[in-house]
Amino acid sequence: MYSNHWGGALEIATTTTGGESTTDDDNRSRNFDLDRASVNQLQRYDIYDRSTQSSRNLDETQQSWLLGPPVKKKKKYVDLGCVICSRKALKYTLIGIIVAFAVIALPTIVVKVWPKHKSQPPLPDNYTFALHKALMFFDAQKSGKLPKSNRIPWRGDSGLQDGSKLTDVKGGLVGGYYDAGDNIKFHYPMSFAMTMLSWSVIEYEHKYRALGEYEHITDIIKWGTDYLLLTFNSSATKIDKIYSQVGGALNNSRKPDDHYCWQRPEDMNYERPVQTATSAPDLAAEMAAALAAASIVFRDNKQYSRKLVKGAETLFDFARDLGKRTSYCRGNPYIEPFYNSTNYFDEHMWGSAWLYYATGNKTYISLATNPSLSKNTNARFMIPDLSVLSWDNKVPAAMLLLTRMRIFLNPGYPYEEMLSSYHNITGLTMCSYLQRFQVFNFTKGGLIQLNHGHGQPLQYVANAAFLASLFVDYLNATGVPGWYCGPFFITLEDLRSFATFQMNYILGENPLKMSYIVGYGDKFPKHVHHRGASIPTGKTKYSCTGGWRWRDTKKPNVHNMTGAMVGGPDKFDKFKDLRTNFSYTEPTLAGNAGLVAALVSLTGTGGYGIDKNTIFSAVPPLYPMSPPPPPPWKP
Repeated sequence: MYSNHWGGALEIATTTTGGESTTDDDNRSRNFDLDRASVNQLQRYDIYDRSTQSSRNLDETQQSWLLGPPVKKKKKYVDLGCVICSRKALKYTLIGIIVAFAVIALPTIVVKVWPKHKSQPPLPDNYTFALHKALMFFDAQKSGKLPKSNRIPWRGDSGLQDGSKLTDVKGGLVGGYYDAGDNIKFHYPMSFAMTMLSWSVIEYEHKYRALGEYEHITDIIKWGTDYLLLTFNSSATKIDKIYSQVGGALNNSRKPDDHYCWQRPEDMNYERPVQTATSAPDLAAEMAAALAAASIVFRDNKQYSRKLVKGAETLFDFARDLGKRTSYCRGNPYIEPFYNSTNYFDEHMWGSAWLYYATGNKTYISLATNPSLSKNTNARFMIPDLSVLSWDNKVPAAMLLLTRMRIFLNPGYPYEEMLSSYHNITGLTMCSYLQRFQVFNFTKGGLIQLNHGHGQPLQYVANAAFLASLFVDYLNATGVPGWYCGPFFITLEDLRSFATFQMNYILGENPLKMSYIVGYGDKFPKHVHHRGASIPTGKTKYSCTGGWRWRDTKKPNVHNMTGAMVGGPDKFDKFKDLRTNFSYTEPTLAGNAGLVAALVSLTGTGGYGIDKNTIFSAVPPLYPMSPPPPPPWKP
């Protein structure tokens, strides 16, 4: 047996059957196939005699020994001058270059040469259009010396003599915002408006940037906070007073003041008194909240942010002074009939929460979660009116703000018990907004009556829509699909639908098909209760009573108060577009702040969701402490 190079055995069989070799036929076949030239060669050199040759059978392997290796073809070469290479190598090289060009270079050239088509951003939704306009309301309300970038052509410098008689305020109290259709600067609702706007920026900065409104909204906030810093000694660590208001009016007054007169703010020539509060647990705490929230907005401007924080801490210390707990407005006829504060514990919870987020100082979160403070807000009794956010009642906003901490930071002991309580109350507050639970009445058109059918309902509706939308975003960010109202599971879509329905009502989806935001839609109020918008600009200056003709005319305002959300309809979905009826047609600073916050929370044009982390920038890592040991057992 022999082996071959393909593997297996190479055998010559010798077994016979009937006297014949079993391989005779194969041998004959092989012999016929032998290379004749090889056989002749063998004969020529007499290597084998014929008798031996005829008996020897050569297989293919043996033939290969005789024939030797096959003759190889000579390679063909190409002379390229300085290089000589084989034709085959040149061929494959050229093919490789062509393939590389087709795969790499050609697509690159096509991309460079082909006309570029930028991907179109998503089309703006209705909330975006309304938001652009709503921000312009604040431009129209600015007091003081306006910048060259003033966006409202019919507005000019005004109130330049405000507070000029004060000896402790250099330059007086120039700046800030007029509150509504009059020319009064109420610092209490102004502070609330700035807090709300800052909150909306902290949560939805990415949306403002995507919509091209970030610089605009931060300019609006800074215009307000710059002014608030003038109203107290912001360089001190301890203060004993706050200037609480500039301008004013007395009920049923017949003397020139901000209500009796109907004049453009640029033409005011009557006395504008400054109100001073030596006790302000509510106003000071709200101002502290405004400055603390703004310090987070302006966190990249370190110097300004620190100035805001310092002012907020000084104000809050003043608010917490046990010897000065009388409301800022108590007994003041210039304030109490218009912006009366009914409690101050809600502002203390609200202010301490914002100060904690701005500073990381645990003293503030300890106060915000103090059971005594919570008890004094009366929130746990679930009184329906306390679930309504307004310039006077901050309870639902403060509890949602603190619920945020529990949802995202989960700090545990010693804060968990109160934060869990706030979370539960916040959930019940959201339940109260849903019509199925019949906590509040609704008009036939579907508008929730959060102020029991009284005038100017829309400011409360916008605030509720913002809280609801924000609560949905908080839960969405953690993958929670809903919450329970008693035995009923409420989905996030249910609550979002409440917010969108209420805002759509304001935008025009109501029985009258009227938008309650001036300049939005085809049908909106034309007789807005607003001095500046109703009086023509020009060389003619109208006196205190000379402007009455523009107050009483049946003609539309000469200027559109673009972006102003008016007071709104009555409980029957009816609306009277009368300039003299302020409950229907007057816009307010606080109302529009809630409007802006609700619109930016709902728009999807600039993306969805909230900024989870920015608000916690100053908060140090939280490591839950061990609870105290139980008291020793006594038999």
